[in-house]
Amino acid sequence: MNQLASALAPVMQGMVNQMADKVYETLNFYLQDYYTGWTPSSYRRTYDFLYSAVKTEARMKGNRCVAYVYIDYDAMDNYVNATGFQVATWANEGLHGGVSVSHKPYVWNNTVKHTVDNGSLLKGAIQYLKARGFNVKG
Repeated sequence: MNQLASALAPVMQGMVNQMADKVYETLNFYLQDYYTGWTPSSYRRTYDFLYSAVKTEARMKGNRCVAYVYIDYDAMDNYVNATGFQVATWANEGLHGGVSVSHKPYVWNNTVKHTVDNGSLLKGAIQYLKARGFNVKG
């Protein structure tokens, strides 16, 4: 069984890396939309949030293969009267800098909606495995 797990690990890592790449790409799309959708006039914009997306490489943890895609709000430290966490939270509540404007970003929720919820990650994983000779139903 250990030999089988060792043989499958590179395939799993490749598949999970592909999935993480898709989530990271989608997250960056919505971060870009956040910045191009509205220009503030009541505060000076920083670009920490725009460059806050992080993606790790897939690795095996026990019998699971994991990669992480997230917003590194701890690195967002150029804000006045707000933390990076607060800015990221506002951006997922349809707010810009805590202000409700016509452009309504939902950065993280839209990322999940257009990768996980719509089934595209699962579909991509199935295609990845089929392309490598695995018989996958679905």
